[in-house]
Amino acid sequence: MNVLFVAAEAVPFCKTGGLADVAGELPRALLPLLPKKSKIISFLPKYAVIDAGKFKLEKSGDVLCHKDGEHWTCFTQNEKFYNRPGIYGEKGSDYPDNDERFSFYCRSALEFCKAAGFVPDIVHCHDWQTGLIPAYLKTLYAKDSFFKKTKSIFTIHNIAYQGNFPKASLEKTGLGWETYTPDKVEFYDHVSFLKAGLVYSDVVTTVSPRYAREIQTTNKFGRGMEGVLRHRPGRVKGILNGIDETNWNPANDPALDPKFSLKDKDLFEKRKAGKLKLQKEVGLAVDDKAPLVGMVTRLDPQKGFDMVAEMIPKISKSHPKVQWIVLGTGAPDIEKALEKLVVNLRGLLVFFKGFNDPLAHRIYAASDMFLMPSQFEPCGLGQMIAMKYGSIPVVTPTGGLADTVTLDKGFICPEISTPALHKTMVKALAAFKNKARWKTLMKKAMASDFSWKKSARQYAALYSKAAAVKSK
Repeated sequence: MNVLFVAAEAVPFCKTGGLADVAGELPRALLPLLPKKSKIISFLPKYAVIDAGKFKLEKSGDVLCHKDGEHWTCFTQNEKFYNRPGIYGEKGSDYPDNDERFSFYCRSALEFCKAAGFVPDIVHCHDWQTGLIPAYLKTLYAKDSFFKKTKSIFTIHNIAYQGNFPKASLEKTGLGWETYTPDKVEFYDHVSFLKAGLVYSDVVTTVSPRYAREIQTTNKFGRGMEGVLRHRPGRVKGILNGIDETNWNPANDPALDPKFSLKDKDLFEKRKAGKLKLQKEVGLAVDDKAPLVGMVTRLDPQKGFDMVAEMIPKISKSHPKVQWIVLGTGAPDIEKALEKLVVNLRGLLVFFKGFNDPLAHRIYAASDMFLMPSQFEPCGLGQMIAMKYGSIPVVTPTGGLADTVTLDKGFICPEISTPALHKTMVKALAAFKNKARWKTLMKKAMASDFSWKKSARQYAALYSKAAAVKSK
């Protein structure tokens, strides 16, 4: 079986969010589960941020390639579109020609297959940047015998990001005006790359079972696409993301000192030592009895920062020893709100703007609780990583958070609201005082299995099922 894995970002090459983790890790987990002699090729744009020398990229025809074991990653090149500082945009604004940039990318992916003689049984597309590929296969390439047996799978990582462009963008995509209808790519007088993927793909998946149900219900979750999904044959399948447990493993994590594992007899002492070191490193009072609450996140309204900004001062008044550490970047107004909280809380909250991978690992390993009060959360990786590192999640009941956090491993708000979040945080802080109960929570959280094994098996089965369906 040949699989073309298409995503606009992937670790270790480039990353803005969780999509990159999935796109980098899932192909490696999948390959051993596919029939013998199967091949998976990942396909990316060659952005300026990708260091060709560091990754030893080699030119092959019109593309650059990187080989890691049996897995290949290939990169399309275009100086005009990709020789820029950002991936999707700069300074909080999208590039105005993203319609052209990602139309070119989608066409390049299919033309690469033809040039390389790589006939894909499955093209696995991820998010709106790849949404035109299923549309191209069913329109521009519909009579191309090269793709006669090719099936497309489209995975939604976050339906809020839709790639909606002005009507005039249709001509830039190469699609005909017959596709500009409400049952195809037209979306409120715009061209929607996401909708193209939803309508034209053979299979639609998303990144957790709960999110699959949510996005078919109301506009709050479906963002206008709920009707499209409800009327699709077979609807949408939710397959929970995993995490790379070789990278996210406190037993051998190079960012940690000391390292620790569930098998250690002195687990709690080691973890306490890491907490004290982090407190000193970031300028918080060194006190192992002070509850430390961590957040490693994109600073986006989706992540519930309106509730966080209201809740933290209230908690600090009733529980004056609670410490907070936030690492992330994103919306300027949220950054300013956090900077204001830093001043007002006088040493109880530290905020690190940007992304620092080693610091992120230490926050997971040292925080007592990990806060993820999302308004919606397709899957979420942070809560899974936190549990593997012994940080107890405090989450809202949505998407992948509801699918992964149980009451014996964390704290779940009864609803998505500031009062509910405040009440749940107070409950978690009360539990923290009961050391025996807290240790039980930590052990159960750390024993969770969030590896890619189960998810990869589901995708492998889906590939086989999709490939077996005869083309019309």
